[in-house]
Amino acid sequence: MRANLLDFDIEGLAAFCAGLGEKPFRATQLFRWIHQRGEADFSAMTDLAKSLRDKLAVSAHVAAPSVLSQHASVDGTIKWLFDVGGGDAVEAVFIPETDRGTLCISSQAGCAVGCRFCSTGHQGFSRNLSTAEIVSQLWFAEHFLRKHLGRSTRVISNVVMMGMGEPLQNYAALVPALRVMLSDHGYGLSRRRVTVSTSGVVPMIERLAADCPVALAVSLHAPDDHLRSQLVPLNLKYPVAELLSACERYLAHAPRDFITLEYCMLDGVNDSVEQARQLVDVLARYGDGKSWCKLNLIPFNPFPASGLLCSPPQRVQAFAQVLTEAGLTTTIRKTRGQDIDAACGQLAGDVMDRTRVQERMSGQRPVKFVRGAPALAGAAL
Repeated sequence: MRANLLDFDIEGLAAFCAGLGEKPFRATQLFRWIHQRGEADFSAMTDLAKSLRDKLAVSAHVAAPSVLSQHASVDGTIKWLFDVGGGDAVEAVFIPETDRGTLCISSQAGCAVGCRFCSTGHQGFSRNLSTAEIVSQLWFAEHFLRKHLGRSTRVISNVVMMGMGEPLQNYAALVPALRVMLSDHGYGLSRRRVTVSTSGVVPMIERLAADCPVALAVSLHAPDDHLRSQLVPLNLKYPVAELLSACERYLAHAPRDFITLEYCMLDGVNDSVEQARQLVDVLARYGDGKSWCKLNLIPFNPFPASGLLCSPPQRVQAFAQVLTEAGLTTTIRKTRGQDIDAACGQLAGDVMDRTRVQERMSGQRPVKFVRGAPALAGAAL
């Protein structure tokens, strides 16, 4: 079977070339052709020896999943649906801003975490993506956008692993993909501009700090274990205190001097002023009194299966005000691509009911709450 060269970081490609009897500098040349120029045809790689091109033609290829669909939003956001085989599809989203271009990348087909407010989680889990399938989303998007926009220079300046799946549950494929993104011979992205978002896989946070520290975003969504366990089932294994302690330790290795904490605003569930005060109290226990985190409040994008609604804007503002007055840097995420289902929590690809997840989730009773003391009613997730 021919090797897909998108599967290799530069060290892996050097080992592959060594197996062909080639010197390490050939791997660097090849890596640049693939990632900096977007070339998949070995015969076009004119500064490679013909003998190497002939070897590559029979032993390797550069193959990205085919694009099933492309949708463009009125705000400039573009979403691609990639066919990864076996009836699975994953999505990537490009978000243009005046000062940057951000690509949101998927790491799994479906997701096993099953967060209550995420449409991807309502699909269940099919499989991990390979390194090639992760990298190919950037490879395709970058070189498509250069042609589409008529540019010869880099378009994508930021990558966020916030698409479908839990990146840290696909660690073996994630780290080589991050190294491709960071390599000066590849995309040359800054560690500060590559973000891994996790629902809280504590042991893998520790490993990422040692292996490939990039910016870290953590899905928090609640100030206490009782509520967070119902919203993010992984909290049953790695509770809030354990998770925030891991975040505090990550700071010693992080390229930024803060960790981003994501908080999805759910009407009547986690959005009261009292809960904002609880959150302030919890976060004050970490960081030795220093400003160590930034709060990103995310307006919920409703979908029917969730049984949840977005907090009204005035309640989001009131929640943010409590955090800001306590000295916490707080932003409210601007929703992008909502008209093409490309906004946060909407990525669902070719929606399937994997592992009977919708049947199991449908057994949960609707959200019930008492203002000031909200709770999710029903069976534990």
